[in-house]
Amino acid sequence: MREIVFLGSVTDARPAHAGCVAVCGSHGGLYPGVVASRSGLCGVIFNDAGRGLEDAGVAGVMRLADAGCAAAAADCMSCRIGSADDMMGNGRISAVNALAIGLGVAVDQPVADAIACLRHVGAPGGQLPPMKEARRRRVLPNGLSVQLLDSASLVGPQDVGAVVVTGSHGGLIGGDPARALKVSARLAVFNDAGGGKDGVGFARLSALEARGIAALTVGHDSARIGDAASALETGVISQANGPARAMGAARGRPLLEMLSALSAM
Repeated sequence: MREIVFLGSVTDARPAHAGCVAVCGSHGGLYPGVVASRSGLCGVIFNDAGRGLEDAGVAGVMRLADAGCAAAAADCMSCRIGSADDMMGNGRISAVNALAIGLGVAVDQPVADAIACLRHVGAPGGQLPPMKEARRRRVLPNGLSVQLLDSASLVGPQDVGAVVVTGSHGGLIGGDPARALKVSARLAVFNDAGGGKDGVGFARLSALEARGIAALTVGHDSARIGDAASALETGVISQANGPARAMGAARGRPLLEMLSALSAM
């Protein structure tokens, strides 16, 4: 049987995890699905992030079947996104790909039972292709430069003082405030992942406010999670911390409208 590993984020996967099955705190969108596949995981359970616009929160779960990887997602209201431990202890399955169904995984099944089924999965038949343009830059008509990162894991030193729009969820990975954002950005944007259990989908906002960093979430039903361009183009603000509100962020305001009113500095 396959070894089980627990990952707060799929980006925590290491070469030693190849051939394992994972309970993973990441959302089940396309980018995490690609990372899981290219990390050599044979099976994985993600958080469904409220499924959201165009079912983006489980797009990776479904796509993984093309690479021979059994995958499922847990209901965001049953367990905290970013916490593999809470998923294992309290999560209930909400979405399943065809390979996982064949192994006995079913909707409403406890995650602990589902991962036991996935331990019997065979080796993947291939890998999903790498995602293109996971990081890009957009300059708005007002001259504001916006960094579009499909995953917050791509944030780096070059983003200090920048406006960073990510496709990632707004939860704290493993509940750790130190992982809220790698650098001090001018503004950081996340997807609220359906709010989730205990409002965890907004947890990064207070952690970043404590560091003096403006941060906000866009509603999961207004933008595709895992897609920073979608957040910029159609995202509607669902929650903002104090520094972000001082910049003009307000619940119900389109993100693009807010950014278009900011000075380019």
